[in-house]
Amino acid sequence: MSQHEATLLLGSNLGDKENNINSAIRLLEEQIGTIIARTEIIATEPVEFDSKNFFCNIAIVIKTQYSPVSLLKRLKALEKSMGRSTDTSVSKIYEDRIIDIDVIFFDKISFYSTELIIPHEKHLHQREFSRQLLDELMNIKKQ
Repeated sequence: MSQHEATLLLGSNLGDKENNINSAIRLLEEQIGTIIARTEIIATEPVEFDSKNFFCNIAIVIKTQYSPVSLLKRLKALEKSMGRSTDTSVSKIYEDRIIDIDVIFFDKISFYSTELIIPHEKHLHQREFSRQLLDELMNIKKQ
């Protein structure tokens, strides 16, 4: 069984945000793979929609046996199990959410399908907090 390395960004802006992030990380380790690097959790403003609720965000690197599409399906199931009701990739409408998990990188591949684009262009080029977390993650991985 081959192992892949995926970089994920997690965010939450409902309820106990830090606990939501930590619960998602525990579930990722139970269901998806082994986390090999992680940043600190940071607080950020909502992007692309208005909300009074700030986000908590974190970047992680996880070793997993799953393919990109299989990983995405498992991440969506994990989000749903935590109470997420709307998939913004389908609705195209951003709203408050208990958990959001995005695949940013997967190994060193570029991947394009109707469900998933890797690397995740919005996080790389349009969201400053994402670049901050990814820079921190790369520095952690170099150590």
